[in-house]
Amino acid sequence: MSRPSTSYLKGKRIEPKAITGQESVAELIDNAFLAYNAGRLREGALLFTQRMLLPETTVGMSLTGAMTPAGLGMSTIIPLMEAGFVDWIISTGANLYHDAHFALDLAMHQGSAQADDVELRDAGVVRIYDIFFDYGVLLATDAYIREVSALPEFQRSMSSAEYHYLLGKYMFEREKTVGTQRKSVLAAAYEFGVPIYTSSPGDSSIGMNVAEQALAGSKLRFDVSADVNETASIVLEAKRTGGKSGVLIVGGGSPKNFILQTEPQIQEVLGIDERGHDYFLQMTDARPDTGGLSGATPAEAVSWGKIDPDQLPGTVVVYADNTLTLPLLTAYALNKVPKRPLKRLMERREQMLQRLIDEYHAAKAFRDRRAHEAEAAVGPGGAEA
Repeated sequence: MSRPSTSYLKGKRIEPKAITGQESVAELIDNAFLAYNAGRLREGALLFTQRMLLPETTVGMSLTGAMTPAGLGMSTIIPLMEAGFVDWIISTGANLYHDAHFALDLAMHQGSAQADDVELRDAGVVRIYDIFFDYGVLLATDAYIREVSALPEFQRSMSSAEYHYLLGKYMFEREKTVGTQRKSVLAAAYEFGVPIYTSSPGDSSIGMNVAEQALAGSKLRFDVSADVNETASIVLEAKRTGGKSGVLIVGGGSPKNFILQTEPQIQEVLGIDERGHDYFLQMTDARPDTGGLSGATPAEAVSWGKIDPDQLPGTVVVYADNTLTLPLLTAYALNKVPKRPLKRLMERREQMLQRLIDEYHAAKAFRDRRAHEAEAAVGPGGAEA
């Protein structure tokens, strides 16, 4: 029997040091996360720190699940934004609604997933798996969102990023007033100039409260077309200014699709010459064979134009629980990479959108000209002139 090619045996030898209990998170991942999904997390951490966090890369994050009620906004998302490691975000509305509790200094408590929900209901306690909070937290948050959203500067149509930026401004001031700074993702995003979009504005308690105000005569409306075009313009701007685009996908769902559809929007719909995102790191417990991940694995995403086919080595999927992987990734990145200058994309939104508009019109004019030339080359009855 012939010996196997040594090209298959070039990987690092599996020979970790014994764990002593004195290791940093980064040291633990580098030394002991060698195979299976631990190995994928190490690969993802290396992709994130060695390629996605280079100065020229613009990093977008998508966020699903109930991450903020568990405190991950404070422990991971805010530190990532503050360090310049996340430049823009697409989140479920639920994450942003529950984030507001922290800005208002409303308490969330550790609880038990085995609690009796009938007893909790009788006691006026709401449960998110093993997170407990008083029902009054919802009422107080609803009242605050309605109060702020009724202000004159909100009385117009706007993208969800504009809305969250304005809402974050008031939460930032509220945090300073009550002395609880750096608890709210929305407040921090306002401070750091990070645009936050939601792919389904009506699918959360924020959207529900805005809808209630519409019945009362409010002029506030979410402009979903603006969301589609603004997010596409962020990606185009990254590429056209000599940089790259990376996506950090936490979970899946609608935010995942929304952050990935920026490239098909640029290429397929607007007709602008582009190649796809350069780097793709997804952390999820979904699987492609059940449909939960289909259409958006890195390989499948290439067929949609979402990922640059030449960049497939710059893609990693970690199949694991994000309440474990996101804190580990955050600790690793903060240990390995110096803070990056903030890109403050929210403040450049109009400029980026104008580039998208200009390139769209140029591409459309080129297509129209080619179509006219082809038409002119065909004579009566379909014969060539």
